[in-house]
Amino acid sequence: MTTLVAEILKSKPQSRVHTVAPHDTVLHALKTMAEHGIGALLVMQGDSEIAGIFTERDYARKVALLGRTSADTRVSEVMTRAVRFVRPEQNTDQCMALMTENRLRHLPVVDASGRLAGIVSIGDLVKHIMSEQQFIIEQMEQYITGRG
Repeated sequence: MTTLVAEILKSKPQSRVHTVAPHDTVLHALKTMAEHGIGALLVMQGDSEIAGIFTERDYARKVALLGRTSADTRVSEVMTRAVRFVRPEQNTDQCMALMTENRLRHLPVVDASGRLAGIVSIGDLVKHIMSEQQFIIEQMEQYITGRG
């Protein structure tokens, strides 16, 4: 029993994907992430084209460690350009494999028409996997004890 990405997106309390533009400063991106309590922002070129993703890891490795300043560095200079994504019809197992293989914490979700549908985090996936496992445990307990 695996959950589809589309189901995870529907169950998220906030489905809005927060974004920045390539020309925005890293400081602006950090303030946006802090304001919304998130660890990544999609970098959008216009309204529909994903140019990259900016994460806390990008900040730590490409700004802080290199002595750059957040106010003077553009997101486009430090973002991850090779963005991996999933489709709504993919399942949690596929997402976990992709994330583990590529050491990712966030996956944009793009529909068949190429439109951004949302983003799933490792936390979203773990939450749903744990929920599925709890359901299976409860079903097995009922079966074993003869209840239900």
